[in-house]
Amino acid sequence: MRHAAWETINQAPVRPVRCAEPKIKVRHGPDGSLYVEQEDRLPAYPERISDMLEHWARHTPDRILFADRGSDGNWRRLSYAQALEKTRRLGQFLIDSGVSPDAPLAILSGNDLEHALLALAAVYVGLPYAAISPAYSLVSEDYSRLRETFETIRPGLVFANDAQRFAPAIEAVAGGVKRLHARGAQSVGEDFSHALTSEPTAAVDKARLAVTGDTIAKFLFTSGSTGSPKAVINTNRMICSNQIMTRETFAYFRDEPPLLLDWAPWHHTAGGNKLFYMPLFNGGTLYIDDGRPTPAEIGKTVRNLKEIAPNWYFNVPKGYEALIPHLEADASLRENFFRHLKMLWYAGAGMAQHTWDTLERLAVETTGERILIATGLGATETAPVALMCTWPQERAGNVGLPCKGVSLKLVPFEGKFDARLKGPNITPGYWRAPQATAEAFDEEGYYRLGDALRFADPDNVAAGFFFDGRTAENFKLDTGTWVNTGALRTAFINHFGVAVREVAIAGADRPYVAALVFPDVERLSRIAGISGHADAAAVFAHPAVRAHLRAKLQSLAAESTGSSTLVRRMILVDPPPSLDRGEMTDKGSINQRAVLRNRAEWVEELYTGSPRVIEI
Repeated sequence: MRHAAWETINQAPVRPVRCAEPKIKVRHGPDGSLYVEQEDRLPAYPERISDMLEHWARHTPDRILFADRGSDGNWRRLSYAQALEKTRRLGQFLIDSGVSPDAPLAILSGNDLEHALLALAAVYVGLPYAAISPAYSLVSEDYSRLRETFETIRPGLVFANDAQRFAPAIEAVAGGVKRLHARGAQSVGEDFSHALTSEPTAAVDKARLAVTGDTIAKFLFTSGSTGSPKAVINTNRMICSNQIMTRETFAYFRDEPPLLLDWAPWHHTAGGNKLFYMPLFNGGTLYIDDGRPTPAEIGKTVRNLKEIAPNWYFNVPKGYEALIPHLEADASLRENFFRHLKMLWYAGAGMAQHTWDTLERLAVETTGERILIATGLGATETAPVALMCTWPQERAGNVGLPCKGVSLKLVPFEGKFDARLKGPNITPGYWRAPQATAEAFDEEGYYRLGDALRFADPDNVAAGFFFDGRTAENFKLDTGTWVNTGALRTAFINHFGVAVREVAIAGADRPYVAALVFPDVERLSRIAGISGHADAAAVFAHPAVRAHLRAKLQSLAAESTGSSTLVRRMILVDPPPSLDRGEMTDKGSINQRAVLRNRAEWVEELYTGSPRVIEI
């Protein structure tokens, strides 16, 4: 339910922000497909990523490009001029180390200045790199995902900031590969500070000028939400064109360079492409947030937001949910957070409406203005931006319209529109995977996004689109009725609110829809009146918890429109989805197919019945 003062909030003015106004044209294909594009062309874009580092190092040499928290807790700042100088030194080091497309640089650790400099150095001299999820080294118990990535790219040099923490993973997967470390190096040759003493030669300039739009900048691994991760080729053209698409959309960046505070991991396309390169292409600054949207780490984000006032802010929906209690409790935090903010951007998953409403309320209460909340749609294969929505909305979910230079193809598919994309930001394919590459594109060369879209307004294409589920996850009941898994998951989580963290929808070839629910055990403990650490099974069996969840399930059923949206049964599941078993992607979203496969006995229990099942 919306806040009681919603009408007042909705009538508050939106803080002025200059964004593009899309002019859309639609073409109809003979097979019923629709082609949606912008009338205006995408402006010229640089051929090389390094061109932008050279440009800003000349024009704003002292402006901060990147900053992170050092070991003493103080900000370490890196100016554009310093970044260029260190990038050239590390570029020479990479050349001397024998890094190549067939033996790329692998970066195992998270976001910091050393990671940033190595990434810039690699693209500067045209040598590819791959940022790999630290969880594959530090959380995984069998290193299976790390082994898969290494078998695909066969790295010639591995960087990890802390030698001791990453040594077990490296030894287990690639003991003989050259290493580089910022801390704890076992030899001078493995020490990052020594690598920075390399003197650039003519080879650095020659390598930079040899880079073209087709030169591979990096490999990014897909999240694995619908299968094993694949190494997506990211070229200079993809990233350069995509950043100009972004600048054209966020037009205010031309007058007000982006000032960002962000934690999004650089092994994922949102953090590693959009957020990492956005400052570089607009003369802006990225403060690297050492916090995370978890109870243990959100305090670091709060501390940082008290010092840094961003003008563009990104988070995943669960990140906003973690931040909101602190914004509500701390007036000084609210004031600094909203001080210069022009836009709140979310991605990675659908935002629950209660999260959206609370952000709007807090903005109005703090500033008297609504702050534009926006999102878009893309993929690792699209660098990542493809569609963006930058006009005010009252509800979460509108992913907008294709950016300049992007052609959106909508193909009728099982009563929906299957979305496909073409443009200079689209990957040429997957590294060493020709069959997967061929299957990813249709007969016209459009990349198969794997998402369904629906019109926000069927009579007005310019109103944008809503995500309508992953076509690979949808299934049929035994009646032949299709179930839109993505939309139903979103509706379920929205309805149950903070009590539910994730849900997997079951029902393929079954008579009705049911759900495996991963709850917030702590919140359910409060409902049960249990203080302190509580056994999950005891909490799940508590009469007050079961009554609360059954009432929620019944009220959700009252809103259903038919068998495809009616969840008849649910069961509470513990432990949470596992990264090692492929049930969670590295960006924190659920892999529905893996959960249902790995927990088949729970699915069977839903349909055979047991005391643990909650039903309407």
